Amino acid sequence: MKLQTEKGEILISRDVFTNITGAAATNCYGVKGMAVRSKTDGLVHLLRRESMSKGVKVTYHEDSSVSIELHIIVDNGVNLMAISRSIMNRVKYDVSRFTGAEVRSVDVCVDSMVIG
Repeated sequence: MKLQTEKGEILISRDVFTNITGAAATNCYGVKGMAVRSKTDGLVHLLRRESMSKGVKVTYHEDSSVSIELHIIVDNGVNLMAISRSIMNRVKYDVSRFTGAEVRSVDVCVDSMVIG
């Protein structure tokens, strides 16, 4: 993504957005981690910290804004509405703060729930 400032042009890679998003989401209460659905067996797997960017999809728009979709695994018994709102607000704030890009939307997909 390219951002134009008064001092010049800034290029931000997709990895920057996915790392910020993954870190922001996993730091929210009740989130066990990022998730990815396996292509071979169709099961949802918990991602390690170093590969959590696989659970994030970033879409760039013409107006220099981004849309983010993330897949998470949560702890059993958490309020899904509350945790989703918390993640949306945190991701939107952190991405805007660290990159300067406008976040158009954040979609949270709860793929699984961990018991115990």
